Amino acid sequence: MKHLVVLTGAGISAESGIKTFRDADGLWEGHDVMEVATPQGFAKNPELVLEFYNQRRKQLFEVQPNSAHRDVAALEEDYKTTIITQNVDDLHERAGSSNVIHLHGELLKVRSTKNYNDIQSWTTDLKLGDLCAQGHQLRPHIVWFGEDVPMIDKAITICETADILLIIGTSMQVYPAAGLMNYVKQSTRKFFIDPKPAINSQPNLTVIADTATNGMEKLKSILRQGI
Repeated sequence: MKHLVVLTGAGISAESGIKTFRDADGLWEGHDVMEVATPQGFAKNPELVLEFYNQRRKQLFEVQPNSAHRDVAALEEDYKTTIITQNVDDLHERAGSSNVIHLHGELLKVRSTKNYNDIQSWTTDLKLGDLCAQGHQLRPHIVWFGEDVPMIDKAITICETADILLIIGTSMQVYPAAGLMNYVKQSTRKFFIDPKPAINSQPNLTVIADTATNGMEKLKSILRQGI
């Protein structure tokens, strides 16, 4: 089976009703991202940050995967499929995808503030006083601005083995995720689905200027013709 690597961003989840900070000039659900998505913001006002992610977690339970998520999951029938997502939701998994790497963490997990590898699942509110086994405060398992992206090396290795690269709903302007496209082989077929694609023309690249859901419908027709 050909190895299909799918890079996804906020655009694929937006159609399920999940907003991103880029929707409103640097505000994320009415909050300055520097206050709720940085280590400095957490140090300054941990209660605000915890409550912000509590609300995002609750919102996640109110939305469902859309047809783009489901269409991506269905690709596993014909391809060895690996999803590398910048999204912190679990909509890919709920749509049926079995191999998902979250570059920027996961809303439904928390970790120790002292031990990065002490990660646990979490579906309820996270509050001050919720501690890891060693007695340290738990925090959202989210990669905040200014923090390293631990999964990036694994993502690079995966992209190097891609026969087909599919990019959905991400501007490919935010690094290090934006650089992943540079690690695929020259022979790799590339598809880019975005309503406002900001990408330079390059060999083996097909641009589908549309939403994630509409774009996946068009892509399915292309794939049926064989590539």
